[in-house]
Amino acid sequence: MKPEEKRLIRRLSSMEEEMVRFLRDIIAVPALSPESGGEGEEKKVEKILQLIDGWGFDSVERYDAPDERVPSGRRPNVLLRVRGRVGNLPPWWVFVHTDVVPPGDLSLWESDPWKLRREGEKLYGRGTEDNGQELVASLFGLRALLEEGMRPARDVNIFLVADEETGSEKGLKYLLKEHKGLFGADDLYIVPDSGEPDGSLVEVAEKSILWVRVTTHGKQVHASTPGKGLNAHLAGMKYSVEVREELKRRFAAEDPLYDEPLSTFEPTKKEANVDNVNTIPGMDVLYFDCRVLPQYRVGEVLAVFREVADAVGRKTGARIEVEPVQMQQAAPPTPPDSPVVGLIREAAEAVYGIRVRPGGIGGGTCAAILRDAGLPAAVWSRIDETAHMPNEYSLLPNLVGDAKVYSLLFLR
Repeated sequence: MKPEEKRLIRRLSSMEEEMVRFLRDIIAVPALSPESGGEGEEKKVEKILQLIDGWGFDSVERYDAPDERVPSGRRPNVLLRVRGRVGNLPPWWVFVHTDVVPPGDLSLWESDPWKLRREGEKLYGRGTEDNGQELVASLFGLRALLEEGMRPARDVNIFLVADEETGSEKGLKYLLKEHKGLFGADDLYIVPDSGEPDGSLVEVAEKSILWVRVTTHGKQVHASTPGKGLNAHLAGMKYSVEVREELKRRFAAEDPLYDEPLSTFEPTKKEANVDNVNTIPGMDVLYFDCRVLPQYRVGEVLAVFREVADAVGRKTGARIEVEPVQMQQAAPPTPPDSPVVGLIREAAEAVYGIRVRPGGIGGGTCAAILRDAGLPAAVWSRIDETAHMPNEYSLLPNLVGDAKVYSLLFLR
């Protein structure tokens, strides 16, 4: 590690308690979307701007989205900029979101979700991990450079965005629609909104998502006389088995980039059909969750659901309806050998002493919004994956460690 990198590591180690106080201050301000019964992110952003006043950012810019549903009339998107030493290098963009999800059932929490509780290395509270840890870590990583009298190698842009938890219409999607000129195709984009407990994964690809509702219609009768009816539950089970096997056969490609290298087609939710044991149901409803490798179109997958529904219907006499609940075609992957991936790997390996690899996940992140716009985003953080849970927490070593990763990134 270079001397200047060691200085940054020492500086950030000395800032541990200040990082905890910063996190405590911002989670005390709920930032819930109007869809969740909240007033948006304005008060939380005001608090953040108050806390970072005097840190030395070259500019603080507002790109707020209008929203009449919140008292302020706007959803804040705030860009914090620091100019780099070398003017012709592609800049860094870090997107951290200020909104959080509601705490849910308060009886499941061991403490007030809006008051940070420290227990050993765990920092409990709603929004501590999602996305408070990375918001604080990225800000302090940049601050450490400035306090050590250094400048980042390239321009650094940290965007505090709104509305990530409810679709990003007033956040990242708004920015790409109304302010696309801010962003360059060769810039370096990091979205620290997902990760692994050991920090070993740089996420560069996501699978497509298809949720399907399957409704099977038969004829309801008493269970003692099944011949007089048509068992929708039985026909639905037959359909589930046959369609899953056909989907696995048709979409059989493997991609080692993903931990789960195959496309998956899993029956999940099952709605109640009849209330009593001695009635054969005349209608049955179940759901599939499909995570599909991006080389396949979700429309092709849906067509197979309907094709098999017709075939099973002819064999059983049941009428089987297939309805998509969610269809999301995966964005083009970020190349695993892209510069942003290599730089993240170098910095994370230097701080944590682990091997970091690029890979894909079955879930979805807002990095897909950037990738859909042709901007090669990478997703990275070191988290215990407690987001949205009761007793959500951030680990203090991750908070400080990730700040060190950002600091080394910004030197590169």
